[in-house]
Amino acid sequence: MLSVNRENITIVMHHPKHHGNIGSAARAALNMGFHNIIVTRREEPDMEAIRRMATHLAGGNVERIRFFDGLQEALADFQYIVGTTSRIGKARQAQAGPRDMARDLIDISQKNRVAVLFGPEDFGLANDELKLCHALVEIPTAGELKSLNLSHAVMVICYELFMARSDPPPRFTPKLARESELEGMYGQLQELFLKIHFINQQNPEYWMLNVRRFLSRVKLYSREVRLIRGLCRQLEWYVQNRR
Repeated sequence: MLSVNRENITIVMHHPKHHGNIGSAARAALNMGFHNIIVTRREEPDMEAIRRMATHLAGGNVERIRFFDGLQEALADFQYIVGTTSRIGKARQAQAGPRDMARDLIDISQKNRVAVLFGPEDFGLANDELKLCHALVEIPTAGELKSLNLSHAVMVICYELFMARSDPPPRFTPKLARESELEGMYGQLQELFLKIHFINQQNPEYWMLNVRRFLSRVKLYSREVRLIRGLCRQLEWYVQNRR
């Protein structure tokens, strides 16, 4: 049986409000055997508060935490990103619950670096942050109170990842394109679409959401991203020279 490659999974906490929650989440991740943690920060972290909530048993996990100032910088080298959300709507349609998400990541995590992204405790991830994700996951609750404590949400996701098992995939899975490659492609597509008036000039980011959703389902490889970008360059040359 094949399981999730835990070494390729990173827990990413974006702008957590409370330093103690970082420590609690680090401990929860370690309970399930996950050691890779990234935090994007608004201010210098209070390492004492983080260590206190992690306890000495998870001290190693705390020391390995990598801190970044920006989310795009933090996610640049990942090939697959799962965003967590408790608010579902037209702009944020969850594709799976935690158990189904974990099964999907068994194959993907074998050869690809995967980030599981958690937002701030008060508002969660904004739409502009969720657009960086390939898939969204919602942790179901009884209904009256949908939001979870950050460390509790990390524990639920890490538990499902730890427990997930499947038969080995029948074929080799190549590495997916990195987030930095995808963002370059999306930027080039947006410029092209604006030039040919394919998307609304007033709010191009909104109209690009459907393009992002469509291409995220395909799970693009690096060579396919290069192919799309080459096609964009050729189309831009054609548009410019036919005038």
